[in-house]
Amino acid sequence: MAWIEHLYVDADALAASLAARLEDIVREAIAARGHAMLALAGGRTPFPAYRALAACALDWHKVVLMPTDERCVAHDHPACNLREMRAAFAPAAGVRFASLTADDGDPERSLAQARTLLSQHAGAFDAVVLGMGNDAHTASLFPGAEHLAEALDMAKPVDAFRIDPRPLPAEAPFPRITLSAARLLHARSIHLTITGEGKHAVLREAQATHDPLRHPIAAILHAPVTVLIHWSE
Repeated sequence: MAWIEHLYVDADALAASLAARLEDIVREAIAARGHAMLALAGGRTPFPAYRALAACALDWHKVVLMPTDERCVAHDHPACNLREMRAAFAPAAGVRFASLTADDGDPERSLAQARTLLSQHAGAFDAVVLGMGNDAHTASLFPGAEHLAEALDMAKPVDAFRIDPRPLPAEAPFPRITLSAARLLHARSIHLTITGEGKHAVLREAQATHDPLRHPIAAILHAPVTVLIHWSE
């Protein structure tokens, strides 16, 4: 386990630095393997970086973007991560999106679709970008949720799970499809983005303990990988 922390003066500096790192990752992946695949978190913190990345002159037709998790809603619903991702990457002509959910968001069909999709994209992600909630959830690995233990089980050969947070968040009361912890860790580069002192305190608690059922982000932090942490006020 290892983590490297990068502290920034503000969220704009975080976004600029993360976008530059992702640009380099995409260029190197295309040069080495002919394509790049990124798994990207939703939420407010990373989207300025995505918009900056989308403005870069890259071979976007060689890039696939996948959400790390998705709400089981129709793809035109305001709560859909894929919808927001498509808007952020609108300038990236030719980029391809891999959806974890069915067009109408049906949970069971979405879970089947996600598992089929991931079986077709079994290679390591070139980069995974994660966020973290005040309850220490990452992707849709929520503490207390049914199937959380299975989704955190590194020995379980399943890439995606349906997660129903308990209680459902008032701002987004929907079932979710999430990549498992093992699939999130199957990556050449892992980036965790957080802002604010409150989340920094949660991060410190997760770093100090190893209880992923209480702090799901701990499953990432205490894995035998290097996690790059990007944090600002």
